[in-house]
Amino acid sequence: MGSPSVTAPIPLLPRPSDHLTVTVSDSGKAAKDGTYELYCHPARGTHTDARGACDKLDSLTRWGKDAFAGVPKDSKCTMQYGGPITARVTGTWAGRPVNAQFKRTNGCEIGRWDRFVPVLPAVTS
Repeated sequence: MGSPSVTAPIPLLPRPSDHLTVTVSDSGKAAKDGTYELYCHPARGTHTDARGACDKLDSLTRWGKDAFAGVPKDSKCTMQYGGPITARVTGTWAGRPVNAQFKRTNGCEIGRWDRFVPVLPAVTS
């Protein structure tokens, strides 16, 4: 009698890496301004806190929702100003293209920015 047929396991295909480019401008601090590359799964790149940034993005990601969506146009926001700092995030996250702008021009935009720390730098207004 021969031995039972053994089927080799299906090899796991490598997961394409999530990759974002984060560009921060006008922070008033040279250490915060610049362009950073962020790769996740595994976390790496030139971002100063790649592991923390990837963990934050994972926590914000929900099936069927755009984690990078802007503030809805009909939002009622406090009229506070968080400074001239801006950021742009481009690339691919969770298989979808990303092209998001961030600013701190009112309470809603400040809140959106703060939800993305440490992907974006922490800012004190």
